[in-house]
Amino acid sequence: MIYTLTLNPSVDYMVNVDNVVLGKLNRTKSEAKFPGGKGINVSRLLSSMGVKSVATGFLGGFTGTYVKEYLKKEGIETSFIEVEEDTRINIKLKSSEETEINGQGPTITEDNLQQLKNQIRQLTKEDILVLAGSIPSKLPSTIYEELVQVCHETGAAFVVDAEGSILQKVLPFQPFLIKPNHHELGQFFGKEITSCEEAMHYGKRLVELGAKNVIVSLADKGAVFINDEVALTATVPKGELKSSVGAGDSMVAAFLAKGMKNGDFKEAFRYSVASGSATAFSIGLSTPEKIDELLPQVQLSESV
Repeated sequence: MIYTLTLNPSVDYMVNVDNVVLGKLNRTKSEAKFPGGKGINVSRLLSSMGVKSVATGFLGGFTGTYVKEYLKKEGIETSFIEVEEDTRINIKLKSSEETEINGQGPTITEDNLQQLKNQIRQLTKEDILVLAGSIPSKLPSTIYEELVQVCHETGAAFVVDAEGSILQKVLPFQPFLIKPNHHELGQFFGKEITSCEEAMHYGKRLVELGAKNVIVSLADKGAVFINDEVALTATVPKGELKSSVGAGDSMVAAFLAKGMKNGDFKEAFRYSVASGSATAFSIGLSTPEKIDELLPQVQLSESV
């Protein structure tokens, strides 16, 4: 079973405004709200692809109830730890530029944290844990490291989609997949990465440091995939960018959905790139239909 962990879920309120004027009344052109959080996005996408998962993390208050009920309607099993304060609301404002205003999130007690660790200890070598997103300021900065160490002990595989400083701590535990974007990869190595060639070079370094599979996304410049056996570069489909929210999560979900079914990591990577683009070209997350439509545009080339 795939388990997705979201440490600081949200209700994402997505608002489209023609032209924002600060200090004045602004009216929305369109709006929508969804459960937010990178792990939750992965569970929602997996569900749309016919793959079951269990979403976990911390939820509280009326906003937490909204998230849980929304996921239940989509047929997604949940196992969240209940906290006292409300789950946060994040505002995603789309105008001439894309602006985000993110809430802080609820307080997580030591007891809440222990409940989560006990839950992760129940995973086995048949399970995969997806850890996605940044660590909230109210949690210890070592939380990912502590959880992947538990996975290492139980034999559960794990995926990490997080910033460079977190990747550094989890690599010794040999993650099944990591998916930094080029900014996060650059942060890890203290370099500015602007091309697929540079991403390939440093992605190979991540494999040498312990990662079993690495995907690096470079927005409209493409993406790369590296493991011990192959190094691939992918072109990305052309389309109108509507929102970057969830594009990386779409890549992780699609790679797991395809890769777990047939073990063909090349095709899984190709599907992953199409899925990330399908979300970027949508308001909300990608759909299998949109992914299939974009898939022919994704061309792979092998690197030496």
